[in-house]
Amino acid sequence: MSPTPPAPPPEVLLMQMAFGKAVTQALSVAARFKIADQLVDGPKTAAELATATGLHAGHLYRVLRALAGMGVFAGDEAARFSLTPMGNLLRTDVPGSVRPIATYVCDPWSWKPWGDLAGAVKSGQPVFDRMFGEGVFDYFAKHPDEAATFNEGMTGFSQQAAAAVLKAYDFSKFGTVVDVGGGHGALLTAILKANPAVKGVVFDAPSVAVGATEAIKAAGLGDRCRAEGGDFFTAVPTGDLILMKNIIHDWNDERATGILKACRAALAPTGTLLLVELVVPPGFAPHMSHVLDLEMMVICDGKERTEAEYRTLLSGAGFRLTRVVPTEGPFGLVEAVPA
Repeated sequence: MSPTPPAPPPEVLLMQMAFGKAVTQALSVAARFKIADQLVDGPKTAAELATATGLHAGHLYRVLRALAGMGVFAGDEAARFSLTPMGNLLRTDVPGSVRPIATYVCDPWSWKPWGDLAGAVKSGQPVFDRMFGEGVFDYFAKHPDEAATFNEGMTGFSQQAAAAVLKAYDFSKFGTVVDVGGGHGALLTAILKANPAVKGVVFDAPSVAVGATEAIKAAGLGDRCRAEGGDFFTAVPTGDLILMKNIIHDWNDERATGILKACRAALAPTGTLLLVELVVPPGFAPHMSHVLDLEMMVICDGKERTEAEYRTLLSGAGFRLTRVVPTEGPFGLVEAVPA
């Protein structure tokens, strides 16, 4: 057994962090050109992959070598690359694929604002609005191709979260679940499949609801679920449970309160609100919420919140936080009822 290599010294670790942009871009290249899909049938050289994808063989080799060093791919003595469990998640045909997310993080709308994180920290305002002259969701309405990649990424994110959410929370007691901002319905369709007596509504912007209608039909749930388009700042459909996953974190406190008030108006006094969010834990141990909080800062003037912050936010919209249910993943389930 070979000895365990010593940990890199602090200066090397810090340099690796400083060049984290290289990792993001390399992952995005592999995702954008569907390298993982090319490796399903077995190992291939960079030259073989370049021929299949129309890329430069030498440059592609260097990208794959870097990713192999991080465990995304594996390389052998014949300079062939193969899939690892991590790299397998970059395939297009696996549930919860990370490929769309790894692609869109380097699309111009996502990548360019990060170049001025310092500006956000100095001004207290999101970079995106200043750089593009409008909010990110208004931008998506005018750029359907980029919006489609983003929505595909959110679908994968929801598929990853679904198993943990279903294991942690009992949805069988609700007659109708309304997924507000539910995208193409990945989370809600998983809930309905696991709870045959429950009905559902996916509620999102009209352009997104079209895709949700198709996804609901493809899932064979057209008799129990429908998609509806609208504006969640104005009104949302009524239901026994209003569900929102990664919606409230997109908005500052004032705008988030507006969404929550619309939800409060749609709920009966016996109704329940459930937020699936990255609840920031106490202390400073590494947590996904810390990194995503910076994404919110740069892109959309949102934030990841602590349990105490959710309690205050919900109270201002007429709710009482009842509990935060942990899951096996990074998400917490913030449960609230009308106050």
